[in-house]
Amino acid sequence: MVMGSADPTLRRELPAAFSAKFGVSLEYIGGRGGDNLARLRMERRAGAYTVDAVTAGVTNMVEYYHEGLLDPLLPALLLPEVLDPAKWKKKKLWFVDPGEKYILRLYNYLASGLLYLNREQVKPGSFKSVHELLDPKWKGKISSLDPTISGPGQAEATRFYLQLGEEFVKRLYIDQKPAFSRDKRQIVDWLARGSYPISISAETEFVVELKKQGLPVDMVSLPDAPGTLTAGNGLLALMNRAPHPNAARLFVNWLASKEGAELLGRARQKPTTRSDIDESYAVSWEVPKPGVSYFDLHSWEFTMNMREKVNERVKNILKGQ
Repeated sequence: MVMGSADPTLRRELPAAFSAKFGVSLEYIGGRGGDNLARLRMERRAGAYTVDAVTAGVTNMVEYYHEGLLDPLLPALLLPEVLDPAKWKKKKLWFVDPGEKYILRLYNYLASGLLYLNREQVKPGSFKSVHELLDPKWKGKISSLDPTISGPGQAEATRFYLQLGEEFVKRLYIDQKPAFSRDKRQIVDWLARGSYPISISAETEFVVELKKQGLPVDMVSLPDAPGTLTAGNGLLALMNRAPHPNAARLFVNWLASKEGAELLGRARQKPTTRSDIDESYAVSWEVPKPGVSYFDLHSWEFTMNMREKVNERVKNILKGQ
């Protein structure tokens, strides 16, 4: 059994492709990362061991790692094309854990960095710099997903705090009086209707969908505020006490191979960490550009040492503290 993202395409295509190639049935349990973690904890407390491998985001992988639920993945990787450094963009397997042997990164893409506009009220050429968001004329015209809870809104606030400093965050999130919502659809609805013609954390896929329908929405990137890197839920690990250890090893080798990683990438249109995959399928604005310095929100160091402190500081700023 493999536990991973609730993405319907992955849930459908991953088991089918694995079973077709190896003649081994694969049960895929898809769900939110926190729900998967809670399920696994409950099973372990009951003495049940049903999961062989897991894909997840860094927050949950840190928990798996520190709770001693993982077996080393590196010794289980045997395929030459997996172990060949030339097949990876970093010229090595990208393990994110301190010992570089438990948690392998298979996705690497830009999670933010776009500004979303209603073209009827804001011309795309209006913004040459992120600092123009602080112009008083945009006061009360900006929306954001809630920056106080985990998700794109918090990721954007974190990015601004790290790249531009506390004063910028105060001026944008307090002085400009943006509207906050926890509903992704509401954010893009506001954008399309012009209720809040600027959004700093809309769901890109929703905006693209509306643009295809002919609604006056668009996206622009700002050169002085590059996006942040994320692995999404593209981290791979091997569970300890796996009920099907041979099938588990077969699965992790396949998923880290060109065939498996490409399926993983295409399913969600995300660029991978392998260098031998044609990623023309990927959404262009999510592909990191060579030579640009991005902050990695899914690095182990940031997750362990900075994330909680930064998130808490941003919350306090929004409270006026």
